[in-house]
Amino acid sequence: MATSTDVGDLDVAKISVPTYEYKGVNTKVFHVGSFGKLWREKLNPDYFSLQENAANSEEAEDAAFAEEVGISADVLEEVKFVCSLDTLRCHPENESPDTEVVGPNPSLQTLRVQKRKQDYRETLTIDKTCRSNIYASEMECVTERKRPADPEAMVAEGEIILSINIVYPVIFKRDHYKSAFFFFEGVFYNDMRYPECRDLSQTILDWAQNHYTHDKLQAAKMEEATFNDLKIKIGFPYLYCHQGDCEHIIIITDIRVAHRDDCLDKTLYPVITKKHWVQTRKCSVCNMYIPRWVTSKDCFAPMDPCFFCDKCFRMLHYDTHGNKLGEFLAYPYVDPGTFN
Repeated sequence: MATSTDVGDLDVAKISVPTYEYKGVNTKVFHVGSFGKLWREKLNPDYFSLQENAANSEEAEDAAFAEEVGISADVLEEVKFVCSLDTLRCHPENESPDTEVVGPNPSLQTLRVQKRKQDYRETLTIDKTCRSNIYASEMECVTERKRPADPEAMVAEGEIILSINIVYPVIFKRDHYKSAFFFFEGVFYNDMRYPECRDLSQTILDWAQNHYTHDKLQAAKMEEATFNDLKIKIGFPYLYCHQGDCEHIIIITDIRVAHRDDCLDKTLYPVITKKHWVQTRKCSVCNMYIPRWVTSKDCFAPMDPCFFCDKCFRMLHYDTHGNKLGEFLAYPYVDPGTFN
C-alpha cells in the first residue's frame, strides 16, 4: 500500500493513511473507520460512486474502445453484431442449455477448444466436487459487479472492503461448539451470540494478569463490534480461535474503498475469492487428524505404507505400559498440507 500518491488533485501524503511499521511486512496500527471517513472526505465522490453514470454508460465504453483500437463506429457496430449472443447461440431458442457442457461437434473455434478441455477433464480421476478447488482463482469473477435485487441490500457508497487471508490450522476439527474469538491488537472479541457460548479468552486473561507486564489485554463481545471499530495493521498476523484450541492465523492483506466492479450485494459478504487446495492426508483410523506417523510392514495396517495420527498410532501399536505390539516399522511423518 503506497503512503504517498496523487489521485487527481489530491496529495494523499497530507492525510492519515496507513504507513509501514516494517517495510514490506506490515503497516502501523490505524483505525479502520477513520481510514474510510478520511478517504470519503478527501476523495472526489466520482471516484467511489457506485452509480452507472453517463461516463460509464455502454455508449461511452463503446466510443472509448473504438478510439483505442482505431476503428470507426460502423465497424464497431458490425463487430458487435457478429459477436452478439444471438449469433453465438448454438442451441434452439426454446432450450435452456447447460453452460458448463459443450455439445458434440461445435462449429465455433472457441467452443472446439472448450470441448477439448471438457473431454480432457472427463478423463481425470478427480471428483467433480473438487474441481472448484482446481479453478479456485476463478471464484473472484463469480460475484464481480453483482448488484442486489433489493435496493436495501446495496453496499453503501464509500464502504470499506477488507481482504483477509485465512491460514488453515494444523489440526482439522469438526464444528461441535459455537464458542470462538478473534484477537486484534490486544483485544479478544468473543462470540457470545448463543446461550451455550463460553468466553474462551478468560483463561488467557487470567494468566496474563500474573505474567503479562505490558499493555493490559481486554475482552469484548464480537457481535457488538464491526470492522470499522477495529484498530489493525495491514499484513500483520492476527488470530481466530474456535473449538477451544483450533487456531487460524488471519492476515488482513488490503483495505480500500468499494467501487463499481466489486460485489455490491452486501448479503453475499463475506465473499470467498479464492480457496487453497489443501493437499493433505488424514489419519487412516480416525480420518480426522493429520498423520504424525507412517508405518511399513505393519501387521495391523490395511495398506503399506499406512498413516496414523499420534493418538491412533499409540493406541493400536502399544499396550498401556508402552510395550510394542506386533511387527511394524514406524517413521515420523510431516504432512505437506500443513504448510499451505
